[in-house]
Amino acid sequence: MLKSLAAAASLVAILSANAVAEPVKVGMITTLSGGGAGLGIDVRDGFMLAVKQSGIKEIEVIIEDDQRKPDVAVQLADKMVQAEKVDVLTGIIWSNLAMAVIPSVTAQGKFYLSPNAGPSQLAGKGCHPDYFNVAWQNDNLHEAAGAYAKEAGFEKSFILAPNYPAGQDALTGYKRFYDGELAGEIYTKLGQTDYAAELAQIRASGADSVFFFLPGGMGISFLKQYADSGIDLPVVGPAFSFDQGILQAVGDAALGVKNTSQWSKDIDNETNKAFVESFQAEYGRLPSLYASQGFDTANLLLSAMAKADVNDADAFRAALEEADFKSTRGNFRFGPNHHPIQDIYVREVIKEGDVYTNKIIGTALTDHADAYAAECEM
Repeated sequence: MLKSLAAAASLVAILSANAVAEPVKVGMITTLSGGGAGLGIDVRDGFMLAVKQSGIKEIEVIIEDDQRKPDVAVQLADKMVQAEKVDVLTGIIWSNLAMAVIPSVTAQGKFYLSPNAGPSQLAGKGCHPDYFNVAWQNDNLHEAAGAYAKEAGFEKSFILAPNYPAGQDALTGYKRFYDGELAGEIYTKLGQTDYAAELAQIRASGADSVFFFLPGGMGISFLKQYADSGIDLPVVGPAFSFDQGILQAVGDAALGVKNTSQWSKDIDNETNKAFVESFQAEYGRLPSLYASQGFDTANLLLSAMAKADVNDADAFRAALEEADFKSTRGNFRFGPNHHPIQDIYVREVIKEGDVYTNKIIGTALTDHADAYAAECEM
């Protein structure tokens, strides 16, 4: 706790030395109900913890639930931009909602800081000077999973993901770095919870491994059914299907599974140690990948507020590009398309006492940039 308080005091000192010219109003649209609520709650809680620790009063955060519905997200964004007069928007978890909202709000001169969704369309030709992704480009963790599968010697993977932008990016990313044969490739329905048909196909496919991207409740359902199916193949996936909230619901079925992430609670730096400690003290649970992304997103915003007035768009954009904040990941920098260049780790699911969690066992990709930056013309 002393370290977390010291980190907060350090940030307060930085911000106090560089007075915030005008208050900043933030509109957070995220998923707080339904099957994906845990993801949005963690992003919200991580973001608000950073705001609280900063002690800065010149920031107002308006939080709304998008219910994982694109039309609701669009309506909320319109209200926040036109009626609430927010300066910055953030919070969206799902890429189909991001595609519905982000191009519209940036076209209206608002900054968007993504704590999660990073669709390829917005990293490449659809990039925008006022759009920043603080998490990753969608393909990245899946590319790392493909790199790990190749190194592990898998030669015949069966791959599956939901049929929406992030799911399409997931399988594209895996195939970019995995050079073996595919035993099968399936796009499932977004929100699906019964995987009997898919498991039958896996069983009959002759696969030597399974890669899947099924975030939130979809991943919980799949892993439980996979464990009950008797299929004895190694499973590889991104952190989204093996993150802190999901693991408690899945239990022993996830033990030993390898997954890829740009963050883990055991990354060895002072900021991350203080974050894990203070998040657990504040909320009574270990933080997830999503919580770390919300925390970093808030601290990026606070670092820009310390240097520039949000009403001076050029100066504020330049301050965001500097990314002059202490990330839970350690080194953090943006590529030319405002997406991170970062290390991506391989983690293994373990059990610490009664808690299921992850530990880092290696690095899959180092200083990794996304594949779409060259298409971005900013």
